[in-house]
Amino acid sequence: MKEGSLTDFVEEMQTVRLNRVPGIAVFPHPNSDTTPLALRANVNHNHVLHERVLVVSIEVLGVPEVPDHKRYVYDDLRYTDDGIEHLTVRFGFSETLDVPAALRAACVAGVLDGDPDEMDAASYFVSRGAIRRTRSGGMARWRKGLFVTLAHNAADPASRFQLPSERTVTMGGDVEI
Repeated sequence: MKEGSLTDFVEEMQTVRLNRVPGIAVFPHPNSDTTPLALRANVNHNHVLHERVLVVSIEVLGVPEVPDHKRYVYDDLRYTDDGIEHLTVRFGFSETLDVPAALRAACVAGVLDGDPDEMDAASYFVSRGAIRRTRSGGMARWRKGLFVTLAHNAADPASRFQLPSERTVTMGGDVEI
């Protein structure tokens, strides 16, 4: 499964009839260019889309703290009524990357619609792919081994972003190098 364009995914959701389930689904993802693997996997395997889907990108800036008026960049992804949104949250390098707290604060600041308490019930879906080494060419064997080891030891995004473990689901697929 490939990420593909987020814009194309939103367009596709305009024409596909899916069951909409109650609640807020938050998908941490590095950018708004591609669709989170967890979002694609949820749609493809469960055939549902939450009433509200929030793709959240985190940017860590080269300043200790980011002022509140520069912290958020909101995008409704062309449609205001489909329930799919993108939010970039900016943090300073000395700040804790607490996504749930940032989402509550975005509601208080009026960047996101809704009651901040609604964010306390949000479900988080993390994309995580298992990286598998293959015999195919393109990269030296020792480099593949090093890459797989480093990827395996990478920080867990759920703990890095302070996501509540009881409301976090990890989804994804294998990546072969």
